[in-house]
Amino acid sequence: MSIQPIIQTLDKLVNVHKTLIQISEQKTEVLKEGSADKLQSVLIEEQKFIPKVERAEKAREEAVVNWFADKELNDEEQTITRILDLLANGVEKKQLEEVATTLTKAIAQLKQREQLNQALIQQSMQFINVSLNMLQPSMSQINYGRSKQNETSRTREHSVFDSKA
Repeated sequence: MSIQPIIQTLDKLVNVHKTLIQISEQKTEVLKEGSADKLQSVLIEEQKFIPKVERAEKAREEAVVNWFADKELNDEEQTITRILDLLANGVEKKQLEEVATTLTKAIAQLKQREQLNQALIQQSMQFINVSLNMLQPSMSQINYGRSKQNETSRTREHSVFDSKA
């Protein structure tokens, strides 16, 4: 069995991850703008790609399992790295190395972008909390009775009245 089905599935995964990177970059810009409506539409677009990633990953797993079964290496660790170790130097090995490296880089880039987005979201939440705290009066500011100004003027009236009596 040729290594090409594995390379093709890895190419699909690379393409899906590149699209997710673009969406993640859009999300970063929307987070910077602070537009909740735009953020919701970007998140909906992002959610559409989750099944695509899952399907591509499942296809990759099946291609790897089939390759090992074809080579009758069922007791081996069934990973791309192990396939690279088993392949003789050649065109297919080089292609597999390149696409695996490209996928690894795409995943790392997406992870880094999502960490940035997470930090932006946390920063936005902190800003919202600070803003809400500033808008809500504290317990010491709530006054259920007379104002302090009224109390002090009445105290003076009492003391003046008490001294005359």
